[in-house]
Amino acid sequence: MISKEIKGGALLSYATIFATNIVGIVLTPYIIKSLGASEYGLYTMIGAFVGYLTVLDLGINNSIIRFVAKYRAEKDKKGEENFLAVSFIIYAIISLTIILLGSIGYLYLDELFGKTLTLEQLNKAKIMVVILIFNVAVTIPGGAFNAICMAYENFRLPKAINLIKYILRSILVVVILFYGGDSISLVIVDTIMNLIFIIAMAYIALYKLNVKIRYYSFEKTLAMSIFHYSIWVFVLALVNKLRWQFGQLVLGLNYETTMVAIYAVGITLGSYYGAFSSAISSLFLPKAMQMTVKSESPQIMTDTFIKISRISTYILFFILGGFILVGRQFIHLWVGDTFNEAYLFTVLIMIGLTFTLSQSFGNDLLQAKNKHRFRGIVILTATILGVAVGWYLSLRYGAIGLISSIVAFIFLERIVMWWYMTTEIHINMINYFKDFSGQLVCFLIALLISYPLLGLISTTGWFGLLTKIILFSAMYSGCMYQVMNTTEKRLVYDLIPATLKIKR
Repeated sequence: MISKEIKGGALLSYATIFATNIVGIVLTPYIIKSLGASEYGLYTMIGAFVGYLTVLDLGINNSIIRFVAKYRAEKDKKGEENFLAVSFIIYAIISLTIILLGSIGYLYLDELFGKTLTLEQLNKAKIMVVILIFNVAVTIPGGAFNAICMAYENFRLPKAINLIKYILRSILVVVILFYGGDSISLVIVDTIMNLIFIIAMAYIALYKLNVKIRYYSFEKTLAMSIFHYSIWVFVLALVNKLRWQFGQLVLGLNYETTMVAIYAVGITLGSYYGAFSSAISSLFLPKAMQMTVKSESPQIMTDTFIKISRISTYILFFILGGFILVGRQFIHLWVGDTFNEAYLFTVLIMIGLTFTLSQSFGNDLLQAKNKHRFRGIVILTATILGVAVGWYLSLRYGAIGLISSIVAFIFLERIVMWWYMTTEIHINMINYFKDFSGQLVCFLIALLISYPLLGLISTTGWFGLLTKIILFSAMYSGCMYQVMNTTEKRLVYDLIPATLKIKR
């Protein structure tokens, strides 16, 4: 049975993602129009530049989820308190390192971007870098409080606060841009909202959950255990930055910021795709840890893996199919013809990520069993090769060469991980693919039926787009309902408001 906290957390996650996507759809063209494509490209490029400092979290947040869940399962309160104290000592060192490295990066901005940025853009870039360095130095240790809530399987209140934070941030962005704000103003807003969120999470962890942070001793073995586990989570975070943000830097070094903006739109839409899956998968790391502590059988782990993967796949296929069919029209209406090329970027990213996102619980099991080192090596190697080849291709083919290479190596990494999950944590991937094949066939049928039907709708504009989405939704829902099992149908039924349910 899925707990109320997980159900509530998942629903609030999707509410947040829905709000994020809807507001993002409305807000992004407004931001681009207010800033201009060139400054929007500058805003995303500098965000990517400083964003690399966030990998210095070193995976400690994930370590907190894993170890606190472990201490709770073992009912070791003293061990939990000391672990958290040691974690915050490590965080203090990390924050100082961020300030040092960020300062070095600031000194080299002229050399890095002097050829592609104007003097005014360079001055704005320097101000944004200073603010963002402070933002990252505070946000990384502040994220520990959210991780504590996750480890305690307390999802609903933090998710609700995160939703409120995003709505308030969006309102502030609109107001500030309306009164002539620029990219620097957006960075300031993000920093302030992050500080408020950290304070709220600290209150929940320390007062609502009554979590204690007490230093008893600095055990070398504990520190080594944290780093041994977290280093590969850090590698995975680095991979994420290399895959999706390094490209903006590569293009920024060789092309004007307008191309960076187009690429950024594709990456943004691709990140929305990933967010829908992670809303469910992010809630299950504590469960994976508990299953590991209890030494659950491979069969139970396989069944859980398939159950979670199926739910994620329903959502991913719906978004992928809808975007394939109407994505080009959506981008045209959303941000204009200047960004048409972002359609192909987004489709490639979505296809490349589908397997990885739908199988994310397998990654949670690897982390829980402390067997994610191999995945870290594989994914880092694949990403470095993908980015390196992509950089070379981008010099000749532009952004499409870069993204094609990255996606190709994502597929290669996933093939290797299928073998590893089978041999190391004994997930029965044959059973998984049997289940997945039914969903894939229904997805393709829904796509093939919907394509000619949508072509009959000649209405242009947002109304025509909405009509096409509704038609595809009906086709997709009808097809997928045929492969749903009893538990999944019951889950869908439970999501229907009581006033709309048909009495049996």
